Amino acid sequence: MTLHEFNSLSNEAALDELLRCCGSRRWAKQMVARRPFSTQDQVFAAADEIWQSFAESDWREAFAHHPKIGDVKSLQEKFASTARWASTEQGGVVTASEETLRSLAERNQQYEMKFGYIFIVCATGKSAEEMLALLNSRMSNLPDTEILVAASEQASITRLRLKKLLSVES
Repeated sequence: MTLHEFNSLSNEAALDELLRCCGSRRWAKQMVARRPFSTQDQVFAAADEIWQSFAESDWREAFAHHPKIGDVKSLQEKFASTARWASTEQGGVVTASEETLRSLAERNQQYEMKFGYIFIVCATGKSAEEMLALLNSRMSNLPDTEILVAASEQASITRLRLKKLLSVES
């Protein structure tokens, strides 16, 4: 949709669209409240500013709206509203070996047990092996460090999804 179309949506419809970009309800509500935007750059700046002002609980809410890397079944069922975007973002998993997928699943579980949320990575353009290497390297982070890394990855994902949302000109 165009920026004009986005600005013209009802608050409820805009909220729904924004929740596809980032699962934090508070973030989406604040973005709706800032409309209308004059440029896409204003959208991105507002998204970043709002996101950076949030607490860990808001970040965790957004994380909970992502499937685990490589979890195709979860993509299809629980995350139907973002499945198309997430599947292309996680495209590197499609060609992964069974061993790599198994390792991703095991390490995802260990990561979640350690940090209390799923592994968040901006997967676009990364192979399954690259994501596994990132997951492995981030396992050594302290919780205070890792939450900031995960929040930064979420911000990258949100920006990509906002670009997808606003990419089709009518």
